[in-house]
Amino acid sequence: MRLNEVQYDDSKPVDGYGPGFFRIGGEVFQGPVVVLPSGVKAWKGFEDSASLIAKADQIDVLFVGTGGEIAHLPTAFRDELESAGLGVEPMSSPAACRTYNVLLSEGRRVGLALIPV
Repeated sequence: MRLNEVQYDDSKPVDGYGPGFFRIGGEVFQGPVVVLPSGVKAWKGFEDSASLIAKADQIDVLFVGTGGEIAHLPTAFRDELESAGLGVEPMSSPAACRTYNVLLSEGRRVGLALIPV
């Protein structure tokens, strides 16, 4: 078996997570966060679709981590993002982190909006 080191360019992978925090690119972030090719920043949750729509040209799909369990996204939130041309995939935050890292390592244009577990 041959192992290759994954290179993430300027985007940062999710290194870990726990109650109330995420470790992204070696840095710890408390509370909800958005991870985009332009960087990592605090997120205000489902009421804050505007900050995601502003970056819609950077990504093709947004994985939305809904916490420890998968949950339905608020209809207005999902509709706004899809109207802006973003593919939106809700899943639990742990699954969203794993999926994001895999697609990021493949060079895909992905983003991540996370609510802590």
